Amino acid sequence: MGGGMRSVGVEEELLLVDAHSGEPLALSGAVLAAADRSGGQRTEHGEPQGHTFEKELQKEQLEFATKPVSEMGELQEEITRWRAEAARHAASAGALVAALGTSPLTVRPSLNTGKRYEWLGEQFGLTAQEQLTCGCHVHVSVESDEEGVAVLDRIRPWLPVLTAMSANSPFWQGEDSGYGSYRSRVWNRLPSAGPTDVFGSADRYHQQVRAMLDTGVLHDEGMIYFDARLSAAYPTVEVRVADVCLEASTPVLLAALVRGLVETAARAWQDGQPPAGIGTGLLRLATWRAARSGLDGPLLDPRTMRETPPAAAVEALYAHVREALADHGDDELVRDGIGRLLEHGNGARVQRGLLRAEGTLGAVATRCAEITAGVAI
Repeated sequence: MGGGMRSVGVEEELLLVDAHSGEPLALSGAVLAAADRSGGQRTEHGEPQGHTFEKELQKEQLEFATKPVSEMGELQEEITRWRAEAARHAASAGALVAALGTSPLTVRPSLNTGKRYEWLGEQFGLTAQEQLTCGCHVHVSVESDEEGVAVLDRIRPWLPVLTAMSANSPFWQGEDSGYGSYRSRVWNRLPSAGPTDVFGSADRYHQQVRAMLDTGVLHDEGMIYFDARLSAAYPTVEVRVADVCLEASTPVLLAALVRGLVETAARAWQDGQPPAGIGTGLLRLATWRAARSGLDGPLLDPRTMRETPPAAAVEALYAHVREALADHGDDELVRDGIGRLLEHGNGARVQRGLLRAEGTLGAVATRCAEITAGVAI
């Protein structure tokens, strides 16, 4: 945190697809090699700055992370820049990049090389082998683990709304799944994924993590796949519930809302307000409902856990964080972003519309690659 403003960073996972068929391509190694050769972005004096791309579980994926920033305009520039760089390097390897939560087409994913990925594949079998999903993770800075855990305890009911807003994975293995975010259903097959109980303190959070690691089921702390967690690498709260989003403006909207949630929760903790006493079982239902509906069906109201129209749930989230948004200068950006999202729909709605218009799932994938690269539909 600098000057009282919490910094924000975003990680995006992208799908590598064939430019003609839209089928996923296991080319992450070639794309990373192209990025290595290019030296990434350059300074104003022409000096290479390196790149931010990394491999992911499957060879059909590419990941990047933005630098931490305090202004949403900077975040928009970062995401747009790295998406363009990803597209450029993918093109040199004969592929496109698409911001898709799952592949619309049938695919047999290829696990990446490395001891950690090999361990994961052996430990989780088919669950790991099928795990070709692309998410968006938002990091927001916190001053201490104690503040971070207080935040985790207080943002729990609101996270399913972010899943619904970001839903961008309606297709799975060549079929319409019936879900807006099928990615989240596939991801939640992993044993440490999903919502958590209230921890109450940083000590109890860390005790829970150590106990989970001591079981031997998980390889390391990076496999603590809570919906929101303390980052093991940075002084941040990391919110992990979103699908990667088609439009580059949507992760900026999500990041502004997540920062608003973190700030609102931290203030409530400082004021001595306890977290909502909503059980994890109810949160699992809210998470499922959000994945099923996206923005095209009912959600559970984060305050009452009763069905409500999606626009009402989104508006409740906005109202909950509005004071923090105004303090950050993000209120107008969020209001406009919510308006566009509710009017035009999330990625799941766009993908289904493209299928009706284009007629094939391959065309959906390639058109989504164009959207990822900034070409309007």
